Amino acid sequence: MQNNTQERTVAPWQAMLMLAVGVFIIFFGLMGLGVNARIVLAVDGVIMCLMACLFGIPYDALQKGIKDTIASMLIAMLILLAVGVLISSWMAAGTIPVMIYYGMQVITPALFLPVACILCTLMSTFAGTSWGTLATVGVACMGVAEGLGVPLEAAAGAICVGAFFGDKMSPLSDSTVITATVTDTPLMEGIRHALISTGPAYIISLLFFFIYGLNFGNGTVESAAYTEILQTIAKSFSLNPITLLPVAVVIALICWKKPTLPTFVAGIAVAAVLAMLLQDVSLKNTLTYMYSGYSGHSGSALVDKMLNRGGFTSMLSTIGLLMAAAMFGAPLRTAGVAQVLLDLVKKAARNSRIMSFLVMCLHAVFFTITGAYYVSYPVIGAMTKDMFPEYRLQRKNLMRMMLDTGTGLAPLVPWSTTGSYTASTLGVANMAFLPFAPMLWLSILFSVFYALTGIGMAKLRENTEEPAKPQAA
Repeated sequence: MQNNTQERTVAPWQAMLMLAVGVFIIFFGLMGLGVNARIVLAVDGVIMCLMACLFGIPYDALQKGIKDTIASMLIAMLILLAVGVLISSWMAAGTIPVMIYYGMQVITPALFLPVACILCTLMSTFAGTSWGTLATVGVACMGVAEGLGVPLEAAAGAICVGAFFGDKMSPLSDSTVITATVTDTPLMEGIRHALISTGPAYIISLLFFFIYGLNFGNGTVESAAYTEILQTIAKSFSLNPITLLPVAVVIALICWKKPTLPTFVAGIAVAAVLAMLLQDVSLKNTLTYMYSGYSGHSGSALVDKMLNRGGFTSMLSTIGLLMAAAMFGAPLRTAGVAQVLLDLVKKAARNSRIMSFLVMCLHAVFFTITGAYYVSYPVIGAMTKDMFPEYRLQRKNLMRMMLDTGTGLAPLVPWSTTGSYTASTLGVANMAFLPFAPMLWLSILFSVFYALTGIGMAKLRENTEEPAKPQAA
């Protein structure tokens, strides 16, 4: 009797009504009221539960669905906390400051665009943040570009390519952690697969920056921000190459395919020891930085803004977002709303290629309207992840497509949170730097090509032959 109760689902018209109300609340809350996505999703989840109960779904089933969804995210939440601690410990150890210091010194006028892109790539990959990269290294590079006479639109494009490559590819990025979680994909396996679209697009972008940048070979580096960053970092940290040891440890463990969580813990432990030995940070301050984030006082507001970040507490808001998304998405799955939506897609999807393309379009449209991939990832990911095994495709395909049409698309959508932040931080309109940031839109085109042709689509190992179209429920 209990099983029958839990398997009860709403009628199709009820499902569509719930979906319409749920989407309306998200749009109205985010775009109309400008309220934080976490409270919007939480309130939406309460309303979805109320509607499901009115339509005959037992509350116990809804509560179990929410609990199971949050429980499935537990490891991802631990990884996010580890990422926050890792960033702060690498700052305290001088690991990230050393990378910034030596990276900025290789800037030459003719190579400014590719070097700026690579600098931002390193920063975003090892720090796991595009926003932090834009506000720090990105702002500094914009100052250098102005001194060199490099068009600011081109500089912004190079900065965005580097910043968002790391955000899409770094195991420290909350974008990759969230997409891996909602698609039930091993983190590093999903990142490696995502390289088939982002990797070629990134290489093409670097070649473009190299060729276009040759036009500015007669410039000189004249930037107060550039000089300030180098002098302040040199004064504040011991620039010993051994500070890069935590990076080597993490990369080695990743290459040996060790689990993500122990790998990050090892990187944290090595960095903590180096912080005390090389940077003269006390044990108490090291542990404090791990909790609340690195907090240095270098005398330079620009450098402090660049380095003061990370910590256990820095990830609590992202974890809150995951829990709020679970509150919204779980009732839709439990009540059968997600299945009704998937059945509509299945009716139009004659094969895995059409299905993949439709899911990709669904996510792109949902993200473009909401302007927040923190909302679109959990919602669309939870709704569509089970479709891929039905078509004998691995879920990491979904992870790649969402990263391309979410994190990659975000800087180009002016009304999205990331798009507005990027434009305001760099001082260049989104559409102005679009032509100079090929990776952002080329990776989407690569994913469309893979979806429609089937090339590069990872299939389930048990059977690589495409099944017949699944029957709608």
